[in-house]
Amino acid sequence: MTINDRTDLGLTDSAAGCSCCATASTPAETEATTPAAVTEDVLVSGMTCSHCVMSVTEELTGIDGVQNVSVDLNAGGASRVTIRSATPIDAAAVQAAVAEAGYTLVSSPA
Repeated sequence: MTINDRTDLGLTDSAAGCSCCATASTPAETEATTPAAVTEDVLVSGMTCSHCVMSVTEELTGIDGVQNVSVDLNAGGASRVTIRSATPIDAAAVQAAVAEAGYTLVSSPA
């Protein structure tokens, strides 16, 4: 087998609609069909592993309107948590969700 030979593992789903496989749409089409999203970054302390990340993500995605949560884990320090939602999120709801997961909301990064 040479380096250029490839084996199809059947892992590609062209209908999945992810950003790397989806057909390109013009910005006007995207804006017309997608409501404006709100993105908020917060800092959370106490997370040290992927289980911590899953716990915080699960609690935050339980808030009405939250579409996506991503975590930049800084084990032993403050981890940046990015929350994307369809509408603005109540800061008290974010703090309660983080506390429910067992961690501390530090602040919103500058």
